Amino acid sequence: MRYLLISTLFLFLSAMGCAQSEPNFSNNKNNKMNSLERKSVENLLRNYETELNAANTKAIVKLYSEDGIFMPSEAPTSIGKEQVEAAYNFVFSQIKLTINFTFDEIEIQGDLAFARTISKGNVEVFAAGITVPEENRELFILKKKNGLWKIHRYIFNKMTAPVK
Repeated sequence: MRYLLISTLFLFLSAMGCAQSEPNFSNNKNNKMNSLERKSVENLLRNYETELNAANTKAIVKLYSEDGIFMPSEAPTSIGKEQVEAAYNFVFSQIKLTINFTFDEIEIQGDLAFARTISKGNVEVFAAGITVPEENRELFILKKKNGLWKIHRYIFNKMTAPVK
């Protein structure tokens, strides 16, 4: 009777997830893999930040997927590498950025990920001959192809001062 009671209790606890006959390493493996993927996404966006500050269109375009889309604030949507390149060339003919990203959120699901960031710094506006504070919210949708994360979709908008 005692054996039956202990066996029943063990089965009940096992079903509830409270007792395990062997450790569950899959969560640790998934967490480690997810951590590596997150670091890869962060590295991609840090590279983007560096090249944006350097006004390096060629390097930026290499960070985009073949069918990447750039949706800048108050400008037309650019689809595909050729249009993306033209858009960045235009941007860099008008301004010089000195910004830093902070990461608000990174989510990864298989070969797709998204990242929400905030960029803060300064922008030099060539036509006006002035440098002013710059702050934007960004949403990056990333796609992994051949083991590498690329910017697949990118949109940003200006942060606004709180309404008083």
